[in-house]
Amino acid sequence: MKILVIGKSGQVASELLRLGNDQIKITCLGRKDIDLFDKQSMTEALEQLKFDVLINASAYTAVDKAESDQEAAFALNATVVGYLAKYCADNNVYFLHISTDFVFDGKKSSPYQIEDNVKPIGVYGGSKAEGERLVWKFNAANSAVIRTSWVYSVIGNNFVKTMLRLMNDKQELGVVGDQIGSPTSAKYLARTLIEIAKQKLVGVYHWTDAGVASWYDFAVAIQELAIEKGLLEKAIPIRSIATSDYPTPAERPSYSVLDKSKLLEDCPGLGIEHWRVRLSEMISELTGMSGLD
Repeated sequence: MKILVIGKSGQVASELLRLGNDQIKITCLGRKDIDLFDKQSMTEALEQLKFDVLINASAYTAVDKAESDQEAAFALNATVVGYLAKYCADNNVYFLHISTDFVFDGKKSSPYQIEDNVKPIGVYGGSKAEGERLVWKFNAANSAVIRTSWVYSVIGNNFVKTMLRLMNDKQELGVVGDQIGSPTSAKYLARTLIEIAKQKLVGVYHWTDAGVASWYDFAVAIQELAIEKGLLEKAIPIRSIATSDYPTPAERPSYSVLDKSKLLEDCPGLGIEHWRVRLSEMISELTGMSGLD
């Protein structure tokens, strides 16, 4: 199986690249390799390659900046997705697109089902929802959309690495405690994407690690595990604060837990673990690399 990944330096693309072997050939294209905003140029670049599966791991993810940069967010999260979906439809290529919990408004108090109506509350979520719509417009018969949330990895910038740096530098921290979701290891999200591609599942699916947490819960676990593994020398006080105490340009869903039962049913070989287990693995890997540097 030959997989082309759009995206190169991001967390998921980097983890996908690490999974390549003799049976699964993975090529990643970054900004220097392909101009996604020029349809003709993009098509010419894709035609130079041979692949069976295209995974779109590129996205505009600056949630707050998107509020004042709507055109750029919709260009990458929607228009480009439409280009890619149509190219795959025209060339009989399976298309796998990564979406987000931000397509929901966060008003529920039970896990979001795949059939729940999308209702984004900001520009970022709106752009991702439009990207999903374009997938189904151009390539409904041979595509899957995978919604995920709170992704982290040893690679790139993410909440875990930010917290570790702040815990090393600050005397105390306040972390939002009234936004609830599920952390997701990019390493295991990448493995899940490969399994979906092997089976060429069609439709919308959800994937995160098991369990739920607030950002405060997540931060507390990060500190506990980092001290346990010697990545941090000492604990600092961590306070739970309200969303209203930490205003941001973009509103966040207050509850965005995603129900994963359909994917586990359709892809029974997947292994799912509690987010704390995956977090422990990531911190161990980070400790073995270069610590907090």
